[in-house]
Amino acid sequence: MNPHSIKVACSNCNMRELCMPIGLSENELQRIDDLIGARRKVKRNETLFRNGEKFTALYAIRTGFFKTSVATEDGRDQVTGFQMAGEIMGLDGIVSDFHSCDAIALEDAEVCVMPFDKIEALSREVNSLQHHVHKIMSREIVREHGVMLLLGSMRAEERLAAFLLNLVQRLHARGFSQSELVLRMTREEIGSYLGLKLETVSRTFSKFVEEGTVEVKQRHVRILNAEALQNLVNNQVACL
Repeated sequence: MNPHSIKVACSNCNMRELCMPIGLSENELQRIDDLIGARRKVKRNETLFRNGEKFTALYAIRTGFFKTSVATEDGRDQVTGFQMAGEIMGLDGIVSDFHSCDAIALEDAEVCVMPFDKIEALSREVNSLQHHVHKIMSREIVREHGVMLLLGSMRAEERLAAFLLNLVQRLHARGFSQSELVLRMTREEIGSYLGLKLETVSRTFSKFVEEGTVEVKQRHVRILNAEALQNLVNNQVACL
């Protein structure tokens, strides 16, 4: 066993309802507990999996924040997503049995390792688990469509507004504030994800501050006027 791994149980995890189906019986919950092999610690800037690596498992984020990225032809890293506690990573490997991106911890993190062959076997018997896996995959497809919409039709202000609203919405589902967040990623990484230059991201943040829409202190962001951000993206944030 990996020295950074310890045994974990879904039954006593406070993130269970975010990454596992609800309404499981005690027996079904025990079987999922048996399925999950270990909890793995990933230090800040360490890689959970790499592009081209053999796909063997999905990973439920227990604590921490990750980014996924791919290397472009000119050697740059293109950020493709940000993932937080309660979300599942590794779905990119299902199609070809190899991962198609790098997953890097933006802060010290911990994930639950879920061997995919065991998930497949158990989901044939526990319908709610199979349905949940399908929902997770569908959510990823919807998210990808949302990103395409962002990059294809939105101005810089709309892209950053949608990004901030989406982040705070996801954090609120985990019990955090509806109006305050700490950005775990750099502005350069935000720009890479949104298809914007670093200067444009900084300029847009400054514009939001001047307009009284947000308050920014280094990486701490407080949303003062969520309605103004929502109006900017024309209610398209639900697609993210």
